[in-house]
Formats: sequence, structure tokens, C-alpha cells
Amino acid sequence: MSGKAKVVLTDYVWGSLDVEQKTLAGLADLVALQTQTPAEFLPQAEDCDALLATYAGPITAAVMARMPKCKIIAKYGIGVDTIDVDAATEAGIIVTNNPTYCIEEVAEDTLAMLLACARKIAFYDRLVRSGRWEVPPGKPIFRVAGSTLGLIGFGNIARQVATRAAAFGMRVVFSDPFVIEGQFDAPGRKLDLNDLLRESDFISLHPPLTPHTRKMINDETLSRMKPTAFLINCSRGPIVDTNALVRALDANKIAGCALDVTDPEPLPDPHPLRSRENVILNPHTAWYSEQALVGLQAGAPNEVRRVLSGEWPMSVVNPAVKGRNRAGL
Repeated sequence: MSGKAKVVLTDYVWGSLDVEQKTLAGLADLVALQTQTPAEFLPQAEDCDALLATYAGPITAAVMARMPKCKIIAKYGIGVDTIDVDAATEAGIIVTNNPTYCIEEVAEDTLAMLLACARKIAFYDRLVRSGRWEVPPGKPIFRVAGSTLGLIGFGNIARQVATRAAAFGMRVVFSDPFVIEGQFDAPGRKLDLNDLLRESDFISLHPPLTPHTRKMINDETLSRMKPTAFLINCSRGPIVDTNALVRALDANKIAGCALDVTDPEPLPDPHPLRSRENVILNPHTAWYSEQALVGLQAGAPNEVRRVLSGEWPMSVVNPAVKGRNRAGL
């Protein structure tokens, strides 16, 4: 290695590293890996000055202790549930994310999932491909206009979903302890979570994954949904208790679900969710478009460049680390 800083990229899902190389040129040497766990990336990362991460983890206090020179952990995506942010703050490591790169994509995917559930699109596609041309097997189908969409979490993506749903003539309600009604210019009436579960025809999940939200959709919350309601998850898989969801579907407590994310991910094969006609499954693709990929790939390397150049980064997840971090910022 040269006398430049060392940046380790744990994993990535794009074909070229030209963006990273160009962003860090003259400042750092990039070591690009394709790993899933700390045991795999630590041999290269123990002497790194910065860590770029997509899915690999968990990045715990013990992992950070083995990277004594690391000044920043830059996450390519929005969620930082694979990083112990408190431990990073304690260790003096700046943590950044990329909070805006795929807002439109996930909002669009959520509406696509909702409409696919409502109109039984995937079910009828499979029916026709199997040689059948019949309407009755998909009954009942209800009009989307006039139905109620419940949004759990009312952040950037959920508010985009609300705007799109209102354009379809849907009534929008939301539950979010950190948002008051009227705080944002977006459709939506705030409800208590239990009231939202009881009133909604479609429930879409948009909270961050935290200890509080992990498995918040469980036997108890699923039992409060309408038997004609659909659950949509384009946020994080562990927000839903997968076993509880299977039990609810088996007992016909809900009409079905559409999942872009699951827990575990990927689902094992076979798995009870894979074989159900009222379940739509995607392989964590809601974030993706060609435009979003550009924003995804540019965000984290630019944050690393800022820190290694002595600048405070743009999207800091742990602002309490300012003034007490290894970068001296």
C-alpha cells in the first residue's frame, strides 16, 4: 500500500467501482471486497482509515475495537441497523448514511405492491401462465378508491406514499410517535397504532429498524387488522415477526401481504411464505432504479472523502461524535 489512507469496501451490488476510485483518487487506496461478515472483512479492515459498507455486518463494538484507525463508517443505504451507532460514538467513529437516494423508488414500489395486492395482479398472472383464463378464483376484489391506507412511520418515504395514495382516492392515516398531524405538507390523519390497525384496508410499514420496532408486527398487532386487509413491507424485514405472519395467514386473519424485505433474507427454500397465492415476494429491490443507483454509489464515498479531507460530512447519524472523534472534527 502507498502512504495514502486505506479505505475498505466490505461489499457492493454494482458492476463498476469507477465512482469510488474517482472520488477517492489521490487521497486513499480502495480495497474492495465481497464479504458478508466481520470475520471475512476484518483481515483487510483492521488497519483501515475508513470503512464503506452496504450489507455486511453486524459492525459491533468488538469489531470497531479491531479497527483502531477507522475514522468513519459510511453506509451506502439509508438504514444503519447493521451498525452499533452508540458504540461508534463511544469509539469516536463517525457514522454516515444516505437518506435520500431512493425515496421515490420505494414510494413507487409500495404503491405497486398495494395495487398488485388489491387487483390480484400476481395471482392472475400465475393463473394465466398455468393455462387458465378465469375471473372467479381471484374474488373478492375491492375498489382501491375510498379504501384506507395506514402508514406506520411517517418519514420521507411514507409521506411520498401518502401523496401517491391520495391521488388514487385513498384515505390516508398514519402512526408515528415523532410526527404531529399537520407537521408536513402531506395527506394523512394521525391515529393511535391500534386504531390504525383496526381501520386500515392496507397497512404499509415505514419505520426505521430499532429495538423498539423489531417484530412490532407480531401476533398481537396482526390480530387487530381487518381479515380483508393487506400488509406491505418495503422497509426492513425484522419489523415483521415472520412466524407470526405465517400464523396469521394460516388462520385467515389477514387477506395477504406483499414483502420486498423478509426476515431472514433471503427466505429459505422451501418456506411457508413462498408457496402462498396471497403473498407477493420481491428480493429487496424497492430501492433500485438506474437513477437511484447513481445516488447510492456516490453518497458514501463522498462522505469518506470529506472526513479524510478534514471536512464534516453531510449525513451524520451520530452527531454527538462531533468534537470527540478520531478524525479530529
